[in-house]
Amino acid sequence: MNRQSHRLTFGVLATGAGVFALLQSLITPALPIVQSAMHTSQSTVTWVMTAYLLSASVFTPILGRVGDLAGKKRTLVAALVALLIGCLVAALAPNITVLIVARVIQGIAGALFPLSFGIVRDEFPAARVPAGISNLSAVIAVGSGLGMVLAGPIVGALDYRWLFWFPVIVVAATALLAHRYVPESPHRTEGSVNWPSSVLLSGWLVALLLPVSQAAKWGWGSTPVIGLLAVAAVLFALWILSETRSRNPLIDMRVMRLPAVWTTNTAALLFGGGMYAVWAFLPGFVETPASAGYGFGSTVTGAGLLMLPMLVAMFVSGLLSGRLAGRFPAKAQLVTGALLGAASCALLAVRHEAPSDVALAAGVFGLGIGLAFASMANLIVQSVPPEQTGAATGMNANIRTIGGSMGAALMSGLVTGHLQSGGRPYEAGYTHEFTLLAAFCLAAAFAALAVPARSRAWTNVSAAAAGEAPATTGPSRESVDS
Repeated sequence: MNRQSHRLTFGVLATGAGVFALLQSLITPALPIVQSAMHTSQSTVTWVMTAYLLSASVFTPILGRVGDLAGKKRTLVAALVALLIGCLVAALAPNITVLIVARVIQGIAGALFPLSFGIVRDEFPAARVPAGISNLSAVIAVGSGLGMVLAGPIVGALDYRWLFWFPVIVVAATALLAHRYVPESPHRTEGSVNWPSSVLLSGWLVALLLPVSQAAKWGWGSTPVIGLLAVAAVLFALWILSETRSRNPLIDMRVMRLPAVWTTNTAALLFGGGMYAVWAFLPGFVETPASAGYGFGSTVTGAGLLMLPMLVAMFVSGLLSGRLAGRFPAKAQLVTGALLGAASCALLAVRHEAPSDVALAAGVFGLGIGLAFASMANLIVQSVPPEQTGAATGMNANIRTIGGSMGAALMSGLVTGHLQSGGRPYEAGYTHEFTLLAAFCLAAAFAALAVPARSRAWTNVSAAAAGEAPATTGPSRESVDS
């Protein structure tokens, strides 16, 4: 594949993954408008986000594994088609039920993340893989936050349905380009999908994420929350047992136990808790009227503009990440990114009297997100066999999402636990929230410090998984700088 083909392949992958990331946040500011237009309740309209989250969590690792087995390009095109259908159904949805179903279909495309990382690893020259993954991570990170900026102008000028019509156009073109120009995977693993393990994985993810995402409404001590968390624990144990005994595991536990993998995943869980909570609650903070004793009374569009420094900073730091890999290894980038996140949240906790304070803190957090996203992806890709790339990066994305759900749920309890007479949160709720998020990010930095300086060879892991003796000669990668 020549250099021009690399650029075209990357452009297709970045567009597909970027649109999926965009849809994570694009509808969030418009939920009150959707609620009014579809004559539904606030508790029902929140399922527009919950259904998307649950669907993506289930399909991301499963289809990542399918891509490792059946071919990453083929699975990528299928995921893009699912995203196209989901956006089309959402744009035409006559009621809230159909819209929620459409969001479930869109969630299938969560597999675009691990599939795209796997294709970059398969198709790009080894020297360009870190930069390719860093650039792709930057696009995903920016897309995840860009929806908050674009939602206001799109809804104001057109209609909330155009939040889905625009992606329909882009995804249709991307699917055609992917089918035509993205090469098929040279690396495939042997075996088949372990469907019993897939069912168990889906079960414990839903049983975990559903109560965590709904705990603010149901109550942490309620029977549904406690019962579902207990079910999640049981299903998780059964899933681990099934995967350990399987000859064709969905997620190879040998790979998950690698020091570079489990420490990176721990950092992803903690950093995800801080990152998603900031995305979820910072716009609400700045939109609060100053009469509440804090906030700036910003519109949805104004709140999005205050997030621009974060988006610009995360894009720049994400792009620089791969280019600095030789002098600034992925482990150091992850530690730095988490520390920047902690500094940003601490700054928000002690100083938030003016829009400039929020913009500065958002920019610092953006630098941290860009470095963390890129370094986590690179650490996982560098540490696992090529045939495990899709499943391993899919689980990393999932773990980050699980952390985000837990962080957002905890923050919701802090912010909305005590309300003013007018129904708005007290300033202290946000202050405590930002302090706890700083602790999350600081804990992520300590987890990142535990990542080994050099990761175990993926060739040896692959041989061990197959029951063979590790190679001791030849040009295999015996260690990878992280």
